[in-house]
Amino acid sequence: MLSGIKIVEIEGLGPAPFAGMMLADLGAEVTVIHRKGKAGGITAKASLLDRGKRSIALDLKDSGDVAIARALIERSDALIEGFRPGVMERLGLGPDICLNANPKLVFGRMTGWGQTGPRAQQAGHDLNYIATSGALHYAGLPQAAPVTPATLVGDIGGGALYLVAGLLAGVIKAGRTGQGCVVDAAIVDGSAHMMNLLMALGQGGGLSANRGESLLDGPHWSRSYQCACGGYVSVQALEPQFYAALLDALGLAEDASMAAQHDARQWDAQTKRLGDVFKGRSRVEWEAHFDGSEACVAAVLNPWEAAQEIHMQARGTWDNTQAHLQAAPAPRFDGQTPKIKAAPARDADRAAILTEIGLA
Repeated sequence: MLSGIKIVEIEGLGPAPFAGMMLADLGAEVTVIHRKGKAGGITAKASLLDRGKRSIALDLKDSGDVAIARALIERSDALIEGFRPGVMERLGLGPDICLNANPKLVFGRMTGWGQTGPRAQQAGHDLNYIATSGALHYAGLPQAAPVTPATLVGDIGGGALYLVAGLLAGVIKAGRTGQGCVVDAAIVDGSAHMMNLLMALGQGGGLSANRGESLLDGPHWSRSYQCACGGYVSVQALEPQFYAALLDALGLAEDASMAAQHDARQWDAQTKRLGDVFKGRSRVEWEAHFDGSEACVAAVLNPWEAAQEIHMQARGTWDNTQAHLQAAPAPRFDGQTPKIKAAPARDADRAAILTEIGLA
């Protein structure tokens, strides 16, 4: 889908290389400038995020290597960097210099706090960003501390995916106008923007300021339950027909104490009731029991279990052919089969890249 689009990625952590991986999955030619002389960053430890990319190792404090980086950037459609604000400028690779040399360049900047604001230079991590944006508040059970959602909400959801959207929007604009732009992708902004789905419920109309009292995070029909084996099943029977299917499947259709689906005063007692029921069988037994059901119940699987699940296997969502488990490219397009490309060794493409930019 992105064949012919050239992207330079400066080696970084988490969301920046993930964005580069996704663009490479979509067919862009992504060249990573890895650090020279040492294996730094997540991409070096887990090359999965470098799949489908090319690699050249440079020391961006060396003027000769900076010249190579500039030559690459001048020939590219977009750039990805994930440093704190001001670092690229100090390296002589800031947006003013790069856009002057390549006016069509889309300069993608991935940070937690953004390029401006009181916290722009402050250290932080995924959990801090989503805590500040409001996205962490609803992650957890009533009267319990919010649960760390394993970077998916912040680094990936509010960060990498918003950077990808911004880069693609910038590339489209540059193709029409010849003018590039700077993309300020901040995890605090993206994760706050993701909250609009919940904010649309409206305070008093399904969204409470208190965790555990809203339409999706408080009810007995929207949570996970432990099974006899210690595993868990997820339940989210939101609409009345699905709630009815849930009660019917559990033999509770005639139980008057379960009839009021949306009475928050009864949620605690109803949660305990469902908890007792689900503890009566193993997760495997519940999976078989709800197979084909409209009750909106699914087992909580780890990635290795998910790779063996019948639906995931049928779609080829998980792949283990390159010595470690990884998910296939997404989304999918008609007439194309998702293919996972190998990650390069660090600096593997140096000779070819230097030849292309006339510096061999």
